[in-house]
Amino acid sequence: MPPRPRPGREFVLTLSCPDQAGLVHAVSGFLVEHSGNILESQQFDDRLQDRFFMRVHFDVSAPETSLERLRADFAPLAETYRIDWRLHDAAAPTRALIMVSKYGHCLNDLLFRKSTGALNIEIPAIVSNHRDFEPLAQSHGIPFHHIPVTPQTKAEAEAQLLELMERFEIDLVVLARYMQILSDDLCKRLEGRAINIHHSFLPSFKGARPYLQAHQRGVKLVGATAHYVTPDLDEGPIIEQDVLRVTHSHDPDELVTMGRDVEARVLARAVQWHTESRILLNGHHTVVFR
Repeated sequence: MPPRPRPGREFVLTLSCPDQAGLVHAVSGFLVEHSGNILESQQFDDRLQDRFFMRVHFDVSAPETSLERLRADFAPLAETYRIDWRLHDAAAPTRALIMVSKYGHCLNDLLFRKSTGALNIEIPAIVSNHRDFEPLAQSHGIPFHHIPVTPQTKAEAEAQLLELMERFEIDLVVLARYMQILSDDLCKRLEGRAINIHHSFLPSFKGARPYLQAHQRGVKLVGATAHYVTPDLDEGPIIEQDVLRVTHSHDPDELVTMGRDVEARVLARAVQWHTESRILLNGHHTVVFR
């Protein structure tokens, strides 16, 4: 595992803007003027959309160079080049709220990765519409919030969720197999900061017991997709996908086990890349600087 960034000394700048001459030079010059040393730099020029994307991880040597000063000084340059940008302390943990229903493999995986330092996140709360994983949350010392959801109480439940997000200053919502559909209004409010995971089959199977349906059709691939949440159910900008090959010898229970493994891995990658500011939205697509 690479060394953790130094708090207050290492930063990540992400940006996108219309492609134009002098962008890289302008950004590099800004960093030099502020005692910046580039540790990692990636860029992508989307020629179809005529849009430029960049991620720069850098450190600074001058003690007076703070995050607030960097943000204030970069703003005029951003206005000149019409840049959409974010600048973060690379060491600051992402405050993530995890939502789960009755399948706990993704939740358990995220909690383990957080406990080992593999994910730089804080988890102020776990929310569920069932109580199944309250003991698991308690074992990790994380407050568990049971918010039941019915068609009659959906609006009230989402209001409770928003109150928790505001109270705990949540940066990211992770739907770790949370089996409730969020309202369009909530999806819009969470745009770009809520990640969902679901199975991916070729062909696709929806509804109850998808792994049994897949077995009955003799699929040869099972997989998972992590994406940002949008009002279009399971059709948000895709962050990561992975697949496993299966054969006629795998029974439905084995498909479930294999599917859960790949779901957990794919979701963990998506969360990690988001927390490291490696994902930039590009319309309905994502640019992922891995």
